[in-house]
Amino acid sequence: QVQVVESGGGLVQPGGSLRLSCAASGSIFRVHYMGWYRQAVGKQRELVAAIISGGRTNYADSVKGRFTISRDNAKNTVYLQMNSLKPEDTAVYYCNAAIDGGGYWGQGTQVTVSS
Repeated sequence: QVQVVESGGGLVQPGGSLRLSCAASGSIFRVHYMGWYRQAVGKQRELVAAIISGGRTNYADSVKGRFTISRDNAKNTVYLQMNSLKPEDTAVYYCNAAIDGGGYWGQGTQVTVSS
């Protein structure tokens, strides 16, 4: 059984920073892909950033230059460093992982950017 668990959300003022973590655990042979998605109230879930096993990254245009995704392969963990946060970044952030042919979602972590 594979589990994907996010952590690190919270309330932050505009211009502030947060670091999200997502750890995959269980019976894992290989993690092919890990990505962060977000869903704001009344909106569809959207890709924020992703990283594949070779290290290539992909970012939504709205977060380029502000967010950085990184990965610790030994720990099957992916991080999302979020800087210069804006109120429009407020959403539930979900981690998605492609592991050994299966796809897994975490339960989500709330990020609220407000003064």
